[in-house]
Amino acid sequence: MNGTSSSGKSSIAKALLQILDEPSFHMPVDAFHGMRSSREVSSEELPDVLRRTWMGYHRAVAGMAAAGNDIVVDHVLSEEWRLLDCLGLFRPADVVLVGVRCSLEELERREQARGDRPAGLAARQFRRVHAHGLYDVECDTSTAGALDCARQISAFLSQRPFPTAFQQLRTKLRPDLPAAG
Repeated sequence: MNGTSSSGKSSIAKALLQILDEPSFHMPVDAFHGMRSSREVSSEELPDVLRRTWMGYHRAVAGMAAAGNDIVVDHVLSEEWRLLDCLGLFRPADVVLVGVRCSLEELERREQARGDRPAGLAARQFRRVHAHGLYDVECDTSTAGALDCARQISAFLSQRPFPTAFQQLRTKLRPDLPAAG
C-alpha cells in the first residue's frame, strides 16, 4: 500500500490481516525506522541514514516474499528512487499495488491528532506519493473506514488482472531490467 503519512495504511493493514485467507505478515516501514538507535543524527547524515533504512526495508520485504510469505507492506513512495528500487527487487506479477488516498484536510487533522509526526509531513508528501499514477486498486480513507478498504482490497485479490500495475510500471520505468512475470 502506498500513501502519505497518516493516510490510514497501517489501519488497513491490520484489518487485512484479520480477513485474508492466507497467513500474512504486515511489514510497516515505521517499524524499520523505529529499530534505529536513538542517537541524534545530524542533518548532514540524515539523508544517507534514511536512504539506507529504506533500502534495507525493501530488501527485507523482498526476502520475506522470496521465502514464500504473503506480505502486506505500507509504504510512502514520495521519492522516485524508492519505487525504482522496489521495481528491481520484487517479483512484479506477485505485487498488488494499492493506492491509499485521503483528503489533505483530513491528513492534516490526523497528523495533528497523532502528534508523532513532524508538522506538515503529509502535506509535503501529498502530491509526490502518487506521482507514478498507476494502481491495481485504490481506496480513499476520507470516505471509507479501514475495514471497508481492507474488504475492497481482499475482494480484488481473487480477480486481479494481468499485467499488474507493478508489471506495467516496471516495463515503463525500468526498461534496463529483464522482463519478469
